[in-house]
Order: sequence, then C-alpha cells, then structure tokens
Amino acid sequence: MTDAPTHAADTDADTDADGADETVDRKVVEEEQAQIRDFVKGLSADDIKSGNWFTKLAAHAMNAYTQKVDWQYFQDRYAGVPADVIVDQRIKMAARYAALEGGLSAGAYTATVAATIGSLGGASPATVPAAVATMMVDVAFISQLQLRLAYDVSVLYRVPIDVHDPEDLWKLIRVAFTIKSGEAANKTVVKAVPMVVRPLVKKFYSGSVLTAGRALPVVGRHLLQRNVIKIGIPLVGVPLAVLLNRYTTLVAGRHARAVFRNEARIIELAGGLSERSLHPELMLWVAWLVLRANAEPAIADDEALLMRHLVKAVRERHGVADERLAQVVDIDPADVWKRVADETGDLSDVLDAAERVATVDGDLDSREKAILTELRERCRRG
Repeated sequence: MTDAPTHAADTDADTDADGADETVDRKVVEEEQAQIRDFVKGLSADDIKSGNWFTKLAAHAMNAYTQKVDWQYFQDRYAGVPADVIVDQRIKMAARYAALEGGLSAGAYTATVAATIGSLGGASPATVPAAVATMMVDVAFISQLQLRLAYDVSVLYRVPIDVHDPEDLWKLIRVAFTIKSGEAANKTVVKAVPMVVRPLVKKFYSGSVLTAGRALPVVGRHLLQRNVIKIGIPLVGVPLAVLLNRYTTLVAGRHARAVFRNEARIIELAGGLSERSLHPELMLWVAWLVLRANAEPAIADDEALLMRHLVKAVRERHGVADERLAQVVDIDPADVWKRVADETGDLSDVLDAAERVATVDGDLDSREKAILTELRERCRRG
C-alpha cells in the first residue's frame, strides 16, 4: 500500500458532504482496493491462519498515516469548524466508502469462497489462494477503514493516541471494532440484516462454517465472523454486503465518537479544574475522596479517567506530584479533613472541584452527597 493516508487524506472537504460525487468516491475505493490487494499478496497462509494478518495490517495501516494525519491536518481543511461537525462528516464518508467496497467485493464472492473460508483453520487453507485473497481484501479494507476512522475521531477530539504504545493501540482497536465481548460481532450483524433473513443468520453463526475463527486471535475471529456472513448466506449477495459494510462502519464511527467525545469532555474538565485551582494538592485529595465515596473496589471508567487526567493536569500546570496520594490504597476521610483544616482562606475552588468531580459519571448518590455536605461545612469554617 502507498504511504499516503487514505479516506481522510486523499479527498478534500467537498467530498465529505452528503451529496458527495459517487464517481469520486468510487475512484478512491478502487484505488484503495488495489493497494490492499498488494498488501494481501504479501501475506502467507500461516499469517491468515494464525491471525497475524491483523497485526501486520494494523502496523501497515497506521504507521505512515499517523505521521501525516494530526489535529493540524484537519484544521487546515476545516478551519473554524467544530469537531462534532467534522466527526459527523468523517463517519458518513467512511460509511459511503464501506458500502461501495461491499458492492465491488461481493461480486467476487461465490459458494467456493465461502467453503474455502470455512476450512481456513485446516491444514492447507492456501489450496484455493484466490478465494482466500478475495476474502482477505474485503476484510482488510474494512478493518483499515474503521481503524483509521476511529483514529480520526480521536484526533479531532484532541484525545492523544500513540499507536506505538501497546496500551493505546489496543484501546484504538477496541474502539474501532466495538470489541466488548465474544458476542459483539454476532449481535452487530444480526441487528444489521433484514428481519426476513435474521433466523438464517443466527443459524449460520451456530454452524461449522466458523470453525476457522477458533484458530484466530480474538480480533481476527471477531473480524472474520463479522465479514463471513456476507459471503456465506446464499441468495442474499450484494445488497447484504453493502448493508453490512455500511452498518458496521457507522457503528464503529458512532462508537468512536461516543468514547472519544466523552474522554475529551473529561480532559476538558480536568484541565479547567486544574487551571482554576488555588489549592491543587488539596484538590487532588478531595477529588479522590469523592470518587471513592462508594467504597467499592472497582472504580467506574469515567472516574478513573478523570483522576488520571486531573493528576496529569495538576502536575503539568502546578508542578505538583503527590507521591503520598499515589501510594494510598484506602483513603481515610479523617486524613482529608485534616488537610482541609490546615488550609486557611477561601476554599471555594476546592468545593467547586469536588461538586464537579462528583457528577462526572452521572447523578449523585447518597454517600457522595454526604461527603459534599460535610466538605461545605468544613470549607466555611476554613
């Protein structure tokens, strides 16, 4: 594949609109398909059987892309346009590309291709290499499209993602392919297809055609399951391929928007609290007390995310890195109240921060309310 970014970089802003020129879209898709075919030609039968194809695709799809596509890249093309608007256009554009690719690839699928994929976990899946290549071009195209779309969304919401960091890359993969459980792919596909063929889809998923999936890593299995439906069900053909490609890409884009927009909200909140704080070290202790109000061992995702970004923002803005707080396992309210008592002057910034921290994951519960009530009384005495 070329090093030039695709789907985000090979088209200008005019092609992002709902009334985009289908001829232009088709040309972009055909060019990208050709590049994907070159990538697939470089895969061995073992790459496909083992699922290593996805590892290679992730590196190939993202390395050069992330060097060229950053926040400034989008600013140059959409100067002054709010991130929500651009994200919506990126999702629609990716869905159009996915639908077009589905129509182009579906014509190449046959019963022979489906049978070949069904035996992919066997000893010699390369006995019909053309059939395997047909399937892999489709799967790789959609996988790359959705991975890059998720990355675009993270960039637009200013959520830092380092694809060379294993934790960040896995986060991007989970978001791009909505990986939540082993049933994620099945549920997504069943919702996408027309009611008349849903019983057939469910039966297909429970059949032996997906024996191949058991030999692949979790991501490869997820992607294979999601895509093999398009070619394994007789008499459905091109319309279903177009529908599934478009639907799964819309799902991926909307999921990425929900995840990264929420994280952007939390980053913004953490930055604002740090900027306004006159008592940054105390604020961190109070924030952690509020977040641990429920005394449950597990902490909600939004709460963990807020604390992580709040600590980072305070460290970067105020140069405060509290090692004692970092070592706390069970926070003692008495310790926090002593810290509040040791401060003098106006503590309204600490109280405001506590109230905002308490609502990061929704409505207040009784324990959070109790802590805030006590904090108000103690801050007034301060």
